[in-house]
Amino acid sequence: MSSLAQNYLELEEQYSAHNYHPIPAVINRGEGFYVWDVEGKRYYDFLSGYSALNHGHCHPKIVKVFLEQAQALTLTSRAFHTNWFGEYAKFVTEYFGYDKVLPMNTGVEAVETAIKLCRKWAYEVKGIKNEQATIVVCEDNFHGRTSTVISFSSDPDAKNNFGPYAPGFISIPYNDVDALAKVLENKNIAGFLVEPIQGEAGVIVPDDGYLAKTKQLCEEANVLFIADEIQTGLCRSGKMLACDYENVHADILILGKALGGGMMPVSAVLADDEIMLTIKPGQHGSTYAGNPLACRVAITALEVLKQENMAENAYNMGELLRNELNGIHSKHISVIRGKGLLNAIVIDHPDHNAAWKLCLALKENGLLAKPTHGDKIRLAPPLIITEDQLTECIAIIKKSLSCLD
Repeated sequence: MSSLAQNYLELEEQYSAHNYHPIPAVINRGEGFYVWDVEGKRYYDFLSGYSALNHGHCHPKIVKVFLEQAQALTLTSRAFHTNWFGEYAKFVTEYFGYDKVLPMNTGVEAVETAIKLCRKWAYEVKGIKNEQATIVVCEDNFHGRTSTVISFSSDPDAKNNFGPYAPGFISIPYNDVDALAKVLENKNIAGFLVEPIQGEAGVIVPDDGYLAKTKQLCEEANVLFIADEIQTGLCRSGKMLACDYENVHADILILGKALGGGMMPVSAVLADDEIMLTIKPGQHGSTYAGNPLACRVAITALEVLKQENMAENAYNMGELLRNELNGIHSKHISVIRGKGLLNAIVIDHPDHNAAWKLCLALKENGLLAKPTHGDKIRLAPPLIITEDQLTECIAIIKKSLSCLD
């Protein structure tokens, strides 16, 4: 590593909180599927900003719109109307088939918004007694790191020594229809918050039919089905939404990450009027939410997804990736799983640092990935990847696995 790169690492170590453990690559440029470090070395990006970069780095159509709007108007707050917020609200609600949108910035803000909205509906529409509304979540979930959200996390790193924890949640096993059916006997259940695929847990794909069956149970119990599609949505799974595989239309849909086109934080909560209109002026908001720059970027990001057939490419390239990885027959890979271009390999090795060592070897060979939960490596390249590029990346993975021999 050059002295220049080492200097940047030392600056972070000295002046930044130690809440991340990054791969030691110092990136200063990105274009499409590639990034370059300060030493000029090019890498394939196989993390995509945790799926915020579905469009790739610096997509030219999104950059163009970003620059145009940045020179015209970036922020007023929702204290005033802008010419772009109404246009965006119409566009995004029609795009996903809902009556209303509540704009936010980050993914976890959108999750918090969905929780508040669900509770408001529970008291004012369903008729649950005040302070009794309960939301069902799944074990090994990841919905963010605010104090409310970590209260129902089962990840000790996210939760330990951050209490006291917020009440109002019941956790059940993921991919367990019977467990949900049993807990829904509780008449104070207001909503079921679920990831269609658990990303941070290591790309856990539920059984076919799980989403449709749980949605039906929620309908029968008059409980809101809340889909966190922040990471799985916007074509990442090979469909526009991962819920689309089972034709499930969530009562509350949560979007983020790629909604900002890899340019800025943009998130959204979508629901129909019966739910959304329980929120009145002054009861929820955010200074930056719905700003005109975010609105234009999000519209363009959504347009590009369809214009460039990114769902179809994610589906096809995902099938190729999993087939090729299975063909490696490495003794160090115990499981390969995923949908579309949201995939993971589980490393089988006596060294508990093996996944980290493999990611360092991948870096040296020109591919950037990151472990999650110790032994799992997420493989989630931008959705613009071509077959030739993917073939080259698979060769890099195969070559890098030798570091574990």
